[in-house]
Amino acid sequence: MNKKAIPTEHIEQALLFKWAMFSSGKYPELENMFAIPNGGYRHYRTAAELKEEGVKSGVPDIMLPVARGGYYGLFIEMKRTSGGRVSESQQKFLKTLNDNGYLAVVCKGFEQAQEAILKYLNKGVRK
Repeated sequence: MNKKAIPTEHIEQALLFKWAMFSSGKYPELENMFAIPNGGYRHYRTAAELKEEGVKSGVPDIMLPVARGGYYGLFIEMKRTSGGRVSESQQKFLKTLNDNGYLAVVCKGFEQAQEAILKYLNKGVRK
């Protein structure tokens, strides 16, 4: 019996950005969503250079810089649908964002992230 392969975080996030591109006609705010390429394994020299440039551990993967429902913007930490844990530095950064007027959430896979974005966009504009 074959086990179904679980998509990687990369595949889930790439699918989310494809959906956002196709949905930007209905939700033009999605054109402002961007990835924060903080994670992943890098050559030690590249990692050192990025750290000098301000890369920080724990920063979420995605930001939607659109104010809604009393929040300044939405941050998403993507994880694959099965497995993938939130590190201590990620938990700390998510709490800091939530404490400072942003909505910062963890989403397991494309579908949870899509649902979180749609729910966020339908909250109403921050005054």
